[in-house]
Amino acid sequence: MLRGIDVSSHQTSFDPDGLAFVFVKATEGRSYINPRQSSQAARAREAGCVLGFYHFLWPGNIAAQASYFVEKCASQSHDLLAVDWETTSEGTHASNAEKDRFIREVKKLRPGHRVLLYCNRTYWLNADTTSYAGDGLWIADYVEAGKPRIKATWRIHQYAERPLDKNVARFDSKADLRAWARKE
Repeated sequence: MLRGIDVSSHQTSFDPDGLAFVFVKATEGRSYINPRQSSQAARAREAGCVLGFYHFLWPGNIAAQASYFVEKCASQSHDLLAVDWETTSEGTHASNAEKDRFIREVKKLRPGHRVLLYCNRTYWLNADTTSYAGDGLWIADYVEAGKPRIKATWRIHQYAERPLDKNVARFDSKADLRAWARKE
């Protein structure tokens, strides 16, 4: 298992020492861009981490959100891309069909990138009806690292949220994760 974190604008700094990967929040809906995205990505790249970016999905305007994400995201070739599917600040969430469409749109717009679904265990077990996670499932379940309480195959497991969102990836080495991200 490889160690990693995910960060948003709430993290003014983070220590990438000992991490294999970092996911950075890029966008949300069709109007928000993480103002720290570029500096956070640069810090992870300088440390040699595999880098990913995620978009917080809102219901509606799915094609527009996908375009907004890939246009405003600071990604480079072969960075991982993910959709964050959970409850919005207004208490709503994108439907299962909208989640699936977003992943497909991003894959179409950025065919050289792996596209993952991030959601929590409750969404995976109760809101999801298709088990479609694009190129991989990134599951949040706050239990022992690498042991989420689901039966589905997963690639990344977020197991803690304090002081940072801590994750593990199901790869033997950083080279294996990097090769997978490059679709080798």
